[in-house]
Amino acid sequence: MGTQGRLQDKVAVITGAASGIGAGTVRRFIEEGAKVVIADIQDEPGLALAKEFGANARYIHTDVTSEDQVAAAVDLAVKEFGRIDIMFNNAGVVGAVGRISETNTDQWNRTVAILLNSVYFGMKHASRHMVPQGSGVIISTSSTAGILGGLGPHCYTACKHAVIGITKSVASELASDGIRVNAISPGNTATAMTSAVMTGEADQLDATAEHIAKGSLLGIAGLPEDIANAAVYLASDEARYITGHTLVVDAGATTLGGTGRFHRQPTAMMREAGVRENG
Repeated sequence: MGTQGRLQDKVAVITGAASGIGAGTVRRFIEEGAKVVIADIQDEPGLALAKEFGANARYIHTDVTSEDQVAAAVDLAVKEFGRIDIMFNNAGVVGAVGRISETNTDQWNRTVAILLNSVYFGMKHASRHMVPQGSGVIISTSSTAGILGGLGPHCYTACKHAVIGITKSVASELASDGIRVNAISPGNTATAMTSAVMTGEADQLDATAEHIAKGSLLGIAGLPEDIANAAVYLASDEARYITGHTLVVDAGATTLGGTGRFHRQPTAMMREAGVRENG
C-alpha cells in the first residue's frame, strides 16, 4: 500500500484556481490526496487543469463577485464528491490604483467585490455544509499588504487587512462547530499578476522571479508552491490546533525589514496589462 497523503479523501474548493497560487495549490492538494473544484473565470486554463487531473478535479466558471456563482462552486463539490472539507478563498486582483485623492470609486468598489466580498461569500456558503458535518477548514489569501501599509494600492491594502479581520471574527464563531478558519499572507510571489505589475507583461515569470530574489532577504523568490505548501499545512490535520491565525509567507520581509515601499514607485502598480481578475 502507498503512503496516504496529508489531505487524503478531503474535498476542496479553490477560487482563482486556474493560474498562479491557485493552480499551484490545486496541484499540491491533489498530490496530497484531495479532490478539488477549480473555480475561476479563466475557462481555458481551468478546464485544462481539470482535464489533467481527471476524476480528482472539476472546473466551474466562477465570477467571485457573484454570490450565486460562489455558492454554485461549493454546491458542485458536494454534488460531485459528497462533501466539502476545505474552502480556499484565493481569487484576487491588484485592482484600483493611484493616490487616494485620485482613486476611481467604481474601480474601488469592483476591487472590494473581488478581494473582500468574495471571501465573505466563500465563508458563508462553505459553512452551510461544514457546520452540519461538524468539521472543515476555511483558508483565505491575504497579503503582506494586509500586515503593513505601503506595500500595495490603498484599496488592495484595505481589503487584505479586512481579510485578516474577518478570518479572526469567523474563526471565533465557527470554532465550536469544529471548523478552523485561517489566512495566508504571501509576500512577493512569481505569478502572472505580479509579473504584470513588475514588468508590464503577465508572462515574464522568470524575470519576475529574478527581480523578487534580488529583493528578498533570503535571496530567493517566492513561488506559487511556497504558498500552496502553506495551504496544505493549514488544511491538514497537522494544523488541528490552529485557528484565527494568519500565516505570513514572505521571506521575513514584514518582520525583519522590507526593501522598500510601494508608494515610492507608484508607476509600477499602474501597469495593469495582463492582470487577470481571478488569477
